[in-house]
Amino acid sequence: MSQDHEKSAPAEGNFRDEETGEPRADFVAAVEEAIAEGDSGHVRELVSPLHEADLGALIELLEHEERPRLVELMGDAFDFAALTEVGESTREDILEEVPVETLAEAMRELESDDAVAILEALEPKEQAQVLEAMPAHERIVLRRSLEAAEGTAGRLMQTTLIAVPPFWSAGEVLDFFRETEPDALPDNFFEVFVVDPAYRLLGTVFLDALVRGHPKTPVEEIMQADRRRVHFDDDTVEVARLFERYNLVSVPVVDEAERLVGVITIDDVVDVMQEAASEEIKALGGVNPHEELTDSFWWIVKSRFLWLLINLGTAFISASVLKAFELELQQMVALAVLAPIVASQGGNSATQTMTVTVRALATRQLARSNALRIILRELATGAFNGAAFGLLTGLVAANWFQSVGLAPVIGLAMFTNLTAGALGGILVPMLLERWKIDPAISSSAFVTTVTDVVGYGSFLGIATLWFRLG
Repeated sequence: MSQDHEKSAPAEGNFRDEETGEPRADFVAAVEEAIAEGDSGHVRELVSPLHEADLGALIELLEHEERPRLVELMGDAFDFAALTEVGESTREDILEEVPVETLAEAMRELESDDAVAILEALEPKEQAQVLEAMPAHERIVLRRSLEAAEGTAGRLMQTTLIAVPPFWSAGEVLDFFRETEPDALPDNFFEVFVVDPAYRLLGTVFLDALVRGHPKTPVEEIMQADRRRVHFDDDTVEVARLFERYNLVSVPVVDEAERLVGVITIDDVVDVMQEAASEEIKALGGVNPHEELTDSFWWIVKSRFLWLLINLGTAFISASVLKAFELELQQMVALAVLAPIVASQGGNSATQTMTVTVRALATRQLARSNALRIILRELATGAFNGAAFGLLTGLVAANWFQSVGLAPVIGLAMFTNLTAGALGGILVPMLLERWKIDPAISSSAFVTTVTDVVGYGSFLGIATLWFRLG
């Protein structure tokens, strides 16, 4: 943060704590107070120096009604790029209060990918009004990106780039950089694209090659003709995997005729990776992947209700196993006490395997070529842990209830359930993936049911035979 900011607001200090990196409560309180007083000058003094990411974090910390008020008080000093750093519901709430003319002017100042991210949050009618208020050439570029399917490279790319003909020299390209208005160049770029007269991509030249090369060397002699590229309709998750696999910092986007239409940079791909990872974590917990902390109470209730209802149904399936052994449980209370331990431990084992499997499927690390080897490895891991914990649990149970016979019963049941849990933890996600069902969302309920049924069934079944109950 700049020194000017520190001087202008010494009482509040920086937005983030220097040690923890967390937003400072006194800074947020100062902004809220300035908003409440309608003090535009003080709001600008506090907020203007913030980076767009910090401004987005500040917006999320404000109360619902304070957010649009902040934008109003900031006026033309508000950085609309910050709206790409907030959740969808927050962004929509703010955009509802911003006049069309203000939005149109703000979109002109943003990189095309950021402008698209904001425009796609608008209702179709409002979106059309903002586009109509923009210059024709900018409107055409943004409209093309908005017409791309959601979650594709066409939505993610930015259209501000530098393309040169192959006969230009390295010196001519560098002169072009110096002579061009800064606003006409991308904010950040790493390479220059070489195109033919039809704008088909021929190759790319990285900036370091331009600087090191002789000024009179044609760019076609130093360009990379085999540069990796993605197509307009490619899925953004696949694009992110390409970046991860080949350590890319940017990649050109081409249409069906191999014409250059945009570029995707690493900062946008990081957002895709984070969003995908966040959605997986939420899905594994039975939470709507699009749920955010800023969502309304009733939206959250509705989004979670269905999953809880499904889990209730699977819980009744598990309870039916206990019901089947009702007589045996009445005859030996120890079985009722120990049965949940077997089921719970099997569930923990299955969850470990399931989590690793779902992530491996998402990153394409688990495929048909190595599936059998991974399945056998997880099966062996489950069996080993089952044997170890079966022995440990058997010793504890026998000592606890002063019954030597409980040791082999619970030990064998523990071995069976941990082995079944490991197998279910990998097979269930793989089968769901094969059936085109998202394993991150659906695996948990099925895997838990498997371990509960096998855990209760094996323990009570073995106990019934061992102690001749019933």
